[in-house]
Amino acid sequence: MQNTNNLKYKVMKTKIFLLGLIVSLMFSLASCKTKESAYKAAYEAAKEKEMQENTPVEVTPVDKTPDQALIQKEKVVLVDGAGLLKYSVVIGSFLNKTNAVSLKERMDKQGFKSSLAQNEKGMFRVIAATYSEKSSAASERNRVKEKYYPEFQDAWLLENN
Repeated sequence: MQNTNNLKYKVMKTKIFLLGLIVSLMFSLASCKTKESAYKAAYEAAKEKEMQENTPVEVTPVDKTPDQALIQKEKVVLVDGAGLLKYSVVIGSFLNKTNAVSLKERMDKQGFKSSLAQNEKGMFRVIAATYSEKSSAASERNRVKEKYYPEFQDAWLLENN
């Protein structure tokens, strides 16, 4: 009789131990589970960064008359294309190189000999045309704005320093 009670005691002790082990494992696994809010916060942060990369750069409005055209001056380095002269018609500015290359390739397919340049701040400039004279560049900027209305209404002139 004592062996039977002793055996029942050991079985019950083993069951309690296993139950405690299972409960402990459940709590530890539940605490390691990633919360949906953590995924949401990471997604929102990535989306905000993407939006910042795709935000167009503010450029001072440009007059239509070639002689009085306002110009943004900055030092740029040619990344892709035939070359750069003193004045360029910029049709896009991007932080993301892939977006800039995509626009350049699209413009090349439409007959432009576009170029891709990068300024000192890391912005990629998609250049539709480049000229040694300011008036020629301003005339081309106006032509691009008219031909590609409304897509390139924010085209502007860049003077490479």
